[in-house]
Amino acid sequence: MDSSSQLVVITGGSKGIGRALVARFLGVGYAVATCARSAADLQALQAAMGAAPLHVLPTDLSQPADCRRFAQFVLGLGRPLAAVVHNTGAFLPGRLQDEPADGSQLRQLLAVNLLSAYDLNQALLPALLAQGRGHIFTICSTASLMAYPNGGSYGIAKFALYGFTKTLREELKSSGLRVTAVLPGATLTASWEAASLPPSRFIKPEDVAEAVFSAFALSPQAVVEEIIIRPQLGDVL
Repeated sequence: MDSSSQLVVITGGSKGIGRALVARFLGVGYAVATCARSAADLQALQAAMGAAPLHVLPTDLSQPADCRRFAQFVLGLGRPLAAVVHNTGAFLPGRLQDEPADGSQLRQLLAVNLLSAYDLNQALLPALLAQGRGHIFTICSTASLMAYPNGGSYGIAKFALYGFTKTLREELKSSGLRVTAVLPGATLTASWEAASLPPSRFIKPEDVAEAVFSAFALSPQAVVEEIIIRPQLGDVL
């Protein structure tokens, strides 16, 4: 099927890894639907991408109603879904013992990092199953594999997202749908703006996007189940 007739869904597409993914898939002719909380950031993204078939909707995917609204927006475009990339995420550093006693930080990070992917996936999965093809990516983290100092509830949420991805992979093997967990280490995005380290110490967002696209481009009978990417000099702690 011609790429120009198909749609790639990328959440959190206005910055960082999401923006690099949007540019990569638009660059090879796919239509892209993306969302972010900031309408201004989405307008700037559209301006930067020019005349490419980019469809945007301001959305807060930590809210179940917004997940349903964005899914309706995507399905209303009437294009086959080539891929869905669950990229929305948030990072708040700190130790569990220092987090609010009411558990609000864990609930907030689960809503953004896990439930956004779960709710949107549940809304789009019937269409993907009806197609019998498509590729689901989750942008996890090396924090999904091992605990880091000051990882706190962020680490819990990323472990949970990784578990969600492994469950999806197992359940969808016979459906024709591919599922890939992407686990990048420290990537040069807004989360690391305050770090006193040179840019060369981080992964480029474009490298993550290229790895995702390479896995996507394989033949349908092959799937890359996990992509682990770290800075050349190792983890940034």
